[in-house]
Amino acid sequence: MARARLAVLASGRGSNLEALIAARREGRLHADIVLVAGNRPDAAALALARAAGIATLARESRGTGERAAWDRAFMAEVAAAGPDWIVLAGFMRRLDGVAIAPWVGRMLNIHPSLLPKHPGLDTHRRVLEAGDAEHGASVHFVTAELDAGPVLAQVRMPVHVDDTPASLARRLLPLEHRLLVACVALAAAGRVALRADQRVVVLDGTALDAPLRLDERQGLQRTAP
Repeated sequence: MARARLAVLASGRGSNLEALIAARREGRLHADIVLVAGNRPDAAALALARAAGIATLARESRGTGERAAWDRAFMAEVAAAGPDWIVLAGFMRRLDGVAIAPWVGRMLNIHPSLLPKHPGLDTHRRVLEAGDAEHGASVHFVTAELDAGPVLAQVRMPVHVDDTPASLARRLLPLEHRLLVACVALAAAGRVALRADQRVVVLDGTALDAPLRLDERQGLQRTAP
């Protein structure tokens, strides 16, 4: 079986990208990262990719006019690299639905909340304001609606009484890394798919009733709905 080809989209420091690169190097991810693309040419993620010998695509999205046209041109350049999967790893731009339509079912995003709770930005602050007892991260299939695609897997952690947005972010980040690597490994192995109705995740040919849950000792586990 040929190794899966991944394109990673990132806008920031690239810590999730770094986790994917490390997993590939250590043999935990059987896939090739063929492109790292970003909408911020000065993003640390792009520098990280270049240092690792990975091809990059940098296209500034600020002040470039009509959003949908930019999104479609950007995604056409990403597609030209020939990826099997596209992984959004801290990509801070909502892409046009038409631009991503060819990739629905082959595009994953990691989001720092227990979706469907707290889509969008500032999730750590919003968790505290809501008085949530748990926080976590989700890997979901990307669809046209923001952070609303079917969730493949989640990782959970308790919220402490003395937590701040910064402490939540700090504690969650290594869990995010493990979750993303585990999910991308499933995708690269051809074990996950999105059903044609774009509502249900299928693992090894069987529909999931609830998102997988990351157990630090046992990896991704099925859970009851």
